[in-house]
Amino acid sequence: MTGGRFGHKCCSGLCFLQLISISRKDLKCCSSWRLTMSPDEDVQRLLIQFRDEAGESLGSPFDVPVTITPDKLQLVCNALLQKDEPVPLAFFVHDAEIVASLEKTLAGQSVETEKVLDIIYQPQAVFRVRAVTRCTSSLEGHTEAVISVAFSPTGKYLASGSGDTTVRFWDLSTETPQFTAKGHRHWVLSIAWSPDGKKLASGCKNSQIFLWDPATGNQIGRVLSGHSKWITCLCWEPLHINPECRYLASASKDGSIRIWDTLMGRCDKILTSHTQSVTCVKWGGDGLLYSSSQDRTIKVWRTQDGVLCRTLQGHAHWVNTMALSTDYVLRTGAFEPAEATINPQDVSGSLAELKDKARQRYDQVRGQEPERLVSGSDDFTLFLWRPAEDKKPLERMTGHQALINQVLFSPDTRLIASASFDKSIKLWDGRTGKYLTSLRGHVSAVYQIAWSADSRLLVSGSSDSTLKVWDAKMKKLAIDLPGHADEVYATDWSPDGQRVASGGKDKCLRIWRR
Repeated sequence: MTGGRFGHKCCSGLCFLQLISISRKDLKCCSSWRLTMSPDEDVQRLLIQFRDEAGESLGSPFDVPVTITPDKLQLVCNALLQKDEPVPLAFFVHDAEIVASLEKTLAGQSVETEKVLDIIYQPQAVFRVRAVTRCTSSLEGHTEAVISVAFSPTGKYLASGSGDTTVRFWDLSTETPQFTAKGHRHWVLSIAWSPDGKKLASGCKNSQIFLWDPATGNQIGRVLSGHSKWITCLCWEPLHINPECRYLASASKDGSIRIWDTLMGRCDKILTSHTQSVTCVKWGGDGLLYSSSQDRTIKVWRTQDGVLCRTLQGHAHWVNTMALSTDYVLRTGAFEPAEATINPQDVSGSLAELKDKARQRYDQVRGQEPERLVSGSDDFTLFLWRPAEDKKPLERMTGHQALINQVLFSPDTRLIASASFDKSIKLWDGRTGKYLTSLRGHVSAVYQIAWSADSRLLVSGSSDSTLKVWDAKMKKLAIDLPGHADEVYATDWSPDGQRVASGGKDKCLRIWRR
């Protein structure tokens, strides 16, 4: 690219830096651009057209040398976008990312040089989460295995549930135990933070649900009793639907889903249609509730009146896990990870302001299309659905050699990661369900995974006693994190990107940092 200069037909003498400051009006007057090179450089050229993920074209087609790099494409694309601040972008041709140069990406692809080549640009997170590299604290306290760990929506609090019947809150500024919440009489199987970060719900094997205040460690209100068998999953109503975070959904081995009014301390609705244990429940951002079950089905409910909308069938065995494309934005509510501070604080503002902010964030992530849902099963397959619209799956995703334990959409919704007992994690395209790659390195079953807030990194916990951090872009292992003495059951990455927490059979909670 030495000696090359950017210009367009109306004013071919334009230097590259001037191009960046061309106004949108100037761009419109120009039917096409070209990249003029010094004559001795005999480089093949192509006509390209930038398009966004929805297929909308940006500017007019212009010709470039095939040797053009992503950095140069970024400069041109940002000039066309006319944003105040340049946005980090990734570029794709026929679903293949341009990493080194356009030429290398096109190698092996049949491209007609006479036709305009569409280049899809994808805005990336404007902040970058750095991979955790070391264990900064090994926190003892639980007297039995740690079954679940979860950071609050801003990363201010950390909670864990254990086989010792307690829920513990940990002080992240000093990385020491803070409160021990006692009340359960059996293993604490599931914990869930309300999206405003002010309440933690915990469900146990004794079929009871408790609510806790993270600021004091005290119980809030009464015990929520009603299920006849143990609690398998808990999920709160999204912040943009109700900023009071009043309603909680619970799934149980008794085959029912209950919606609780946490303010009144009573059951509001009981949803029954599943014939076996309900394994997972998700509260969508458009007023729908999704439940998966060992009866091999996924059911879609209307939360307003508890009506069953449709049943999604296709799996040949138990459905273990589900994820919504909007999960991460629903989890974090009004908190924007890009605005995270060193000392995490709760999001301030009135209920109306929090609701508006959460709604804006949700609408931005959801886009024009409805939420997508991915389900993972004991039949070794995943299905991608658009459950609000259709009961037929978009894609059946095969490749795992054993049951699927967990599946997660990346925060930007572009990738799906699935963890399996076959020791691998697989990455899939979040829109089409197309297989992308397998991440191999664990020598035993992978139990849980968690994405970093910028969608660039993924952490996994395994029965081989290690955690591993994977680079989703390079599709390879970034860092190996040994330290646990036994199987790692639970792992989470804080939404502010600073910490990873993990817990498992060795009864220790470990905090990992940069």
